[in-house]
Formats: sequence, structure tokens, C-alpha cells
Amino acid sequence: MAKGGRLVEGGVPASYDAAMALHPEVARIDALLQPHAQLALAAPMQRYMRDRFEFLGIKAPHRRALLREHWRAEGVPPVEDLPAICRGLWSLPYREAQHAGIDLLQRRERALTADFVALAEELICGKAWWDTVDALASHTVGTLFARYPAARDAALPIWRCSDDLWLRRTTLLFQLGYKERTDRALLFELIRDNLGSKEFFINKAIGWALRALSKVDADAVRRFVEQTDLVPLSRREALKWLVGRARDSRAI
Repeated sequence: MAKGGRLVEGGVPASYDAAMALHPEVARIDALLQPHAQLALAAPMQRYMRDRFEFLGIKAPHRRALLREHWRAEGVPPVEDLPAICRGLWSLPYREAQHAGIDLLQRRERALTADFVALAEELICGKAWWDTVDALASHTVGTLFARYPAARDAALPIWRCSDDLWLRRTTLLFQLGYKERTDRALLFELIRDNLGSKEFFINKAIGWALRALSKVDADAVRRFVEQTDLVPLSRREALKWLVGRARDSRAI
């Protein structure tokens, strides 16, 4: 097993080698975003993220529109450049840079190979918070694990036992978009791995994953919730959609 319960040692360091940060696309994205900074919006964004990160104050739709036009004009970078670009974007101080890296990975999602599981792990562990972790888990990791079962089978035993809560959260959330394709037995195993956790982000993820499954398999979720000693937060989140649907049906 890799050190610290990871596929690769460490994770994203606080700062990358300058050569990575100087990838031309990192400089172009930085130059693209900086002029659109709005200090009036940056302050509440920073507070919402508990002052963990700096912000330029660019809302997600605006950021995505800027990047879409940029890549339409300049071309989307080749897939082999994505590791250096993402690492460079992760080295920038403002949060919109990390989200730009996620936007780029999603733009090139169809071209990602199994090797990108290791990069996804680096990015999950670096500057980790729910916003980047959840986007990587439910999109990039979800896609890679579905496409490359061998890579999933290599990563999951390590991540599910990791002392890094964000890797464990990823194991709970990577199937969010699978709907009917959700491996119920695997999801329930991963949830049981985390029973008794006092981590808010783990217990919230358990409920979120069950709520997503409840939309396609309500009976399975009801049975699991009834038979499992979930903390109140997980139980409440798991049943939220089913309770709302029942309330709506009674109102008709």
C-alpha cells in the first residue's frame, strides 16, 4: 500500500516547481481570469469557504463562459498536457484557478486514460475542500472508474482505508451520476466502512449517496436505512427526497 493510504505518496504540495506553474496554458488562463476579478463578490465567496482560499470573485457561469470562449479561440490543450496544466492551476492562490482545472478535465473527459486516476488523487488531496473534491469525485473519478474497472479496483481498496477523509468521501460519491448503474452492494460496503465516523463531510456524503440512489431504487435505500445504524445527519439526508416526494403526493 502506498504511504498514507494513497496511490502516490504525498499529494499536491503547497507549491509546485516553477516549471509546472509556467506552462503556457496556466499563464493564459491566469491572464484571462484576473481582469474579471470583482472584489465585492470575492469577500462573500471567501467567507462561504470559511476563509480557506482566496477568490477573484468570478461566479461559476461567468468563469465557464470565459473559458469556453478561450478554448474555442485557442483550442483545448492536448490531453498529455493536462497534468502539468492542472498542477500549475492548483499552485495559483485563488480558487477559481482550481475550478478552471476541473473545467478543463471535464472538457477533455472522453480522452482521459486510466493514468489520470493518480492525477485525480493528487488534485483531491491538494487544497482539499468539498467544492473541488465533489466535482472531481462525481465527474472525473466517476467517469474513470466506470471506464477502467481495473483502475477502480486498484484505487478503491487504498482510498476506502485512507486516513484522508477526502479520499474516503470520494469513494462514497463517485457513483452519484451512475443512477441505475450504481453498484448497490459496493456502495453499501463503502458506507459501512465509514459507520461511526464523526466527520461531518463523511456523514453528509453517506446521506447524499443514498439520496441519489433513492431516486432510482427507493426500496433498496429504505431497507438499508432501516437496517443500518446511521447517524441522524446521514439518515435525514438519505430520506430527504423520498420524504419530499411523499409529502407532494399527499398534497395532490
